[in-house]
Amino acid sequence: MPSLLSTLTQILRQWGGAIAFYTCIPLPRTWSLDLDRIARWAPWVGLGLGGLLVGMDAIAATLGMPPLTRSALLVALWLGLTGGLHLDGAMDTADGLAVWDPQKRLTVMADSRTGAFGVMAGVLVLLLKTCALTELTDFRTLALLSAMTWGRWGQILAIACYPYLKSQGKGASHKTTQQFPWDFLPGLLALVLLSTISLIGPLWSPYNWKTAIAVILGCSLISWGTGAWFNRQLQGMTGDPYGAVVEWTEAFILCGFTLL
Repeated sequence: MPSLLSTLTQILRQWGGAIAFYTCIPLPRTWSLDLDRIARWAPWVGLGLGGLLVGMDAIAATLGMPPLTRSALLVALWLGLTGGLHLDGAMDTADGLAVWDPQKRLTVMADSRTGAFGVMAGVLVLLLKTCALTELTDFRTLALLSAMTWGRWGQILAIACYPYLKSQGKGASHKTTQQFPWDFLPGLLALVLLSTISLIGPLWSPYNWKTAIAVILGCSLISWGTGAWFNRQLQGMTGDPYGAVVEWTEAFILCGFTLL
């Protein structure tokens, strides 16, 4: 029993550390935080954030807010809940990829100043999310939950599969403290829960089982392929590409849902 209690306490502390690191949600000061191995809880953080967005979206819809305005406010809340952590990484990564010399890319990404390519990438990500959500009606709930959860699963895959290019940085601890394959398990449980929601969706939603399976396969392919593309361009990862993987996976998944 003491060992079980200590394990649960550690999980709770890591949960708090994941929420504090990946979001701007305030936590009680008495909550003891543990930042080691928090990346494995990222999909659960995404699932929780997705639930908050779904709730706010439902309230706005009940009030009669038009789809475009509702989607724009939803994306703004999305950005606010994460503190722009992942979007900042996507913008820095875009600036780095704009440099032809691979040796200078890390220096450019580490620069606190945002360049033209970073601004364009940030605007494009927000625009894609807003436009995709505006087009979605029947699939908004599933699309939001899928984007938030699978986006962070893509980050876990990137941490596990690709080398880290710097000895220090916000993302370095993710690589050095992770214990694979065990740290896949929490994220996989989140994906199992989300996939179950997708598969039972045809019981009350206007889509069939084939569509549900296509959603699961499509999201898994996007979450893996986005990280693989960034790794191919950079020959490794830092904290900025981790954020870029999350942002672009989310945007591509939302865009993919419009095909339904």
